[in-house]
This record gives sequence, structure tokens and C-alpha cells, in this order.
Amino acid sequence: MDKFQAFVLEKQGDQAAGSIQTLGHDRLPDGEVTIRVRYSSINYKDAMAAQPVSPIVKSYPFVPGIDLAGEVVHSDDPSFAVGDEVLVTGYELGVSHPGGFSQLARVPAGWVVPLPDGLTAREAMSLGTAGFTAALSVLQMERNGLRPEQGPVLVTGATGGVGSVVVSLLSKLGYRVTASTGKLAESEYLLGLGAAEVIERDALIPPDGKPLRKERWAGAVDPVGGASLPFILSTLRYGGSAAVSGLTGGADFATTVYPFILRGVKLLGIDSVYCDTLTRREVWSRLAADWKPVSYLETGAREIGLGNLADTLAAIRSGRLRGRAIVNLDLS
Repeated sequence: MDKFQAFVLEKQGDQAAGSIQTLGHDRLPDGEVTIRVRYSSINYKDAMAAQPVSPIVKSYPFVPGIDLAGEVVHSDDPSFAVGDEVLVTGYELGVSHPGGFSQLARVPAGWVVPLPDGLTAREAMSLGTAGFTAALSVLQMERNGLRPEQGPVLVTGATGGVGSVVVSLLSKLGYRVTASTGKLAESEYLLGLGAAEVIERDALIPPDGKPLRKERWAGAVDPVGGASLPFILSTLRYGGSAAVSGLTGGADFATTVYPFILRGVKLLGIDSVYCDTLTRREVWSRLAADWKPVSYLETGAREIGLGNLADTLAAIRSGRLRGRAIVNLDLS
């Protein structure tokens, strides 16, 4: 491809706006692997990058998109050959390095993961960073000893990207899942993913600040953080763990040491951005095989082209987007 289309953010005065532009190879950044992008996922981080005043993008013009999947069209690294199907998530993609909202992308070879058998490019981007974070959370909890027979697992923010995949994945693995959400109207959706019960998120923020409560959950996946996290820690069973990956409920929380020193509770930080390569490949391989969250994938992701991207990103920022959307770079 001598020319390719991309969604480019540019400064207009003191604000930024995005548009579809036709670019040449001179606009590709440094890197060993050039990829013909077929699909990219759409994340909240992308919506933040594309807002008029962005806390993420530091220099313009810029192509956002923190995930991509496609085929290698050129490689200076012997690990990858032309025609290999690959995916990229995390690192600096779509943050300081031009991202996946482009028909061509060039990245460092160390960022590239072979697309495992059993997973299509479309499925990989239907999962995207959210799905990877969800599976990484489960992996770390099982490394901490979590097993289905130990008791139910709590999932907060269950209608979100991470939460939805976790509910589907855990239920497939035989866990009894309690899904917490602020959108009880979506209870049927969560039950369809495999949740055994759905609870209101406010139930996780009681008025008192008891350091320990009745042991309830064997583990918890929390992409929310904030005020509910102390309650979650106080209700974990002995030796249980909470995998924390987000802060939509706030970055700060106040708790005591009691859950840690009296019940051996573990607080597991989940970093999907700079996760090591071996773990990254293991997670994607599991998502393509025994951990494939079929009930989540069967809900379907809506495909859009670059032409619909600006409106979709705006809908995410305003909370108007229902369900998951992915970008098909072969659509206009």
C-alpha cells in the first residue's frame, strides 16, 4: 500500500479534532514490523485521547488506537514473516506511538504477539485490551491459588469491557460469579454471560467503615477501585485475592491492614500495558483455547469504519454507547 487511510488527531487552536486522512509511508514511525491492520478495538482510553483537550496525547498530529490486529507486510525481525497474523496491545501504542486507527501501522517487534490458532483478528479485537486485562486478572488470581470449589467470585463494573469478559470467562471455568453493576437494567445481559447473581454496586459501599466483615467471596476482580475496594477486601475469604485493574470509581481508597494480616488477603495489581512478553503470549493463547469467553463473543461487537469513529468516540465519552464497537479498517 503506497497510500493508506488513518484517523488523525490535529490541533486546531488550543483544542484537537480528528479526521480521516490519506497518508504515505513517510508518516509511519520507527519500528521493525509493519502491519496491515484489519481490526482495532475501541476503548475508553481512545475516547480520552480523542477529546478536544486530551490528558493522554502529548504531540500532534497523532493516530490513536491502543489495540490492533492484522497481517505482517514487512519485517526487519526474523521472528515475524510477511503474512503472519499478529496483534498488538499495550506498551505505548496509541499513547505516544501512532496506534491502530490506521490501515498501516509500524511497531517495535517486541510489542508484537502472534495471533494464536483458535482466535480470529476480529475476535481478538472484540476482546482487545479489556479482554486481555480480564484474562490476566484471572491468571494472577489462579496463580494465587483461586479454584472454583473455594467459593464465589465477585466482579465489579460487570457491564464494562473488563467486567463482561471476566463474568463470561469465570463462569466458563466453573466459578460461581456475583456481578456488581450500577446498571441493574442490564441484569439479563449479565445472567446471559453466566453470572449466578447480580447485585447493585451501592451494596459494596456500606455507611460504616468496619475493617472486617463476614467472609463472603473467595476472590474479586475489580476494574473500578475507589470507595468499594475497602469493603471488598473486608469480605474476602481467608487467603482470597482481589485483582485490581482500574480506577473508574476513583484512584484513592482508605482501608486497614486487618484483611491482610488476619486473613492473608492479597491485593493483586494488574498491569496490561507493560506485562512481560511470556505472560502476554500465555494469556492470548489461553483466550484462544480453553479460556475463550464464548458467551461474551456471542453477544457480538458492532463493526464500524473510520468514518463512524469520531461519533463513536464521542458517544463513549458521554456514556451513550451501548455494547462494544470495533473498527474494521476495510470499511470506509
